[in-house]
Amino acid sequence: MNHKEITLPKKIESWIGPFSDLKIFGIPLSLFSVLTVIILIAHVTDSLPNNIVGGFSFMFVIGAIFGEIGKRLPIFNKYIGGAPVMIFLVAAWFIQQGMLTQNEIDTVTYFMKKTDFLDLFIAVLITGSILAVNRKLLLKSLVGYVPTILAAVVGASILGIISGVIFGIPADRIMMLYVLPIMGGGNGAGAIPLSEIYESVTGGSKEQYYSAAIAILTIANIVAIIVAATLDTIGKKFPALTGNGDLLRKASLDVEEAKKTEITSRDIAIGLMLAACVYTISYALSKKILPGFGDVKIHTFAYMVIIVAILNATGICPQEIKEGAKRLGTFFTKHLLWVLMVGVGIAYTDLNVIISALTLTNVIIAAMIVIGAVFGSAIAGWIMGFYPIEASITAGLCMANRGGSGDLEVLAASNRMNLISYAQISSRLGGGIVLVIASIVFGILGG
Repeated sequence: MNHKEITLPKKIESWIGPFSDLKIFGIPLSLFSVLTVIILIAHVTDSLPNNIVGGFSFMFVIGAIFGEIGKRLPIFNKYIGGAPVMIFLVAAWFIQQGMLTQNEIDTVTYFMKKTDFLDLFIAVLITGSILAVNRKLLLKSLVGYVPTILAAVVGASILGIISGVIFGIPADRIMMLYVLPIMGGGNGAGAIPLSEIYESVTGGSKEQYYSAAIAILTIANIVAIIVAATLDTIGKKFPALTGNGDLLRKASLDVEEAKKTEITSRDIAIGLMLAACVYTISYALSKKILPGFGDVKIHTFAYMVIIVAILNATGICPQEIKEGAKRLGTFFTKHLLWVLMVGVGIAYTDLNVIISALTLTNVIIAAMIVIGAVFGSAIAGWIMGFYPIEASITAGLCMANRGGSGDLEVLAASNRMNLISYAQISSRLGGGIVLVIASIVFGILGG
């Protein structure tokens, strides 16, 4: 029996021809189309599995589609953040327009919040990025980093007060309602405890303070993402200003050591186990054993940074395990970031809050505060031996965003995900410093 090769009609073949080599997230278009149809069927029949499997499938397909659009769209891909920003904005827009079923929203929210995929993502990145740093350079960078954070707060305060003069807003209101919320380490570690401190010190309404704080913080987060993408572009035009992901100038001392190490899949698995175990003890410390000192609470990720830094500095982690943890972090950032950004858009972003706060005055003041943080951290960072671009992104922009999810958005927009450990120091330790400053400022200005 002769088998004839099946051929398509010439018209169809000519129409498909230009798309035959097109891939979405590395998947041939024909296969990706099948996956998309599967998700569409689940959407129309409202049958998406309400578990981590269903959430992952939905987020993967949505992230891949709009990630490819975002990384190709002119102007947007260079100056507004490209694929990751496009994904979370579109996902948030889907929610605002009511285009998703409640089951889909619940499934993605379960994936992000109940299973804490965001925490896993950040824990893996912290472990890999800190262990990747040469241990002789690690202590040097951490010692100079806190002054750089403080300089970011000073820069933000100066430009914030100047913007207040322009718009006729008193300095005390600028500090309490704009600078401190923006630089406070996000929502859970920033705006919420700030509102509690505000009420306890001034006697004012914490609900009113929180509403104002979260609105201005949300605007600042968007500004920070745009500035991050702009800094990446500036770094490409002026290479002397950037380490292309290295914070410390002349910090590539561990390259030769890494090349000699052969990595196995077991080393990568150990990297995951290491990240999970360090997160576990860090969680216990932050929740039960040593939550903080006085009114200053220490976040789980702040403890993680400290513990992983100790593991690196003491040299008890073999080089192959360090490299395995680094490879795992690279896998997460390169292959799971788009999935994560769908969850950030659906579970953590409210476009209605952003739109309601988008007044010209708020946007300009927020932008000036963010730019002040950038200049303050860049100048201090250079003095401390850091590259200005990396210092601005981590000690500046990651102080002026909405915490963990904001850190990922900023680092993704600037193509510097390996700086997550420094970003978390800004959001967590820096946010704690701002809470101490807020207690003093509220007492002086709000009394």
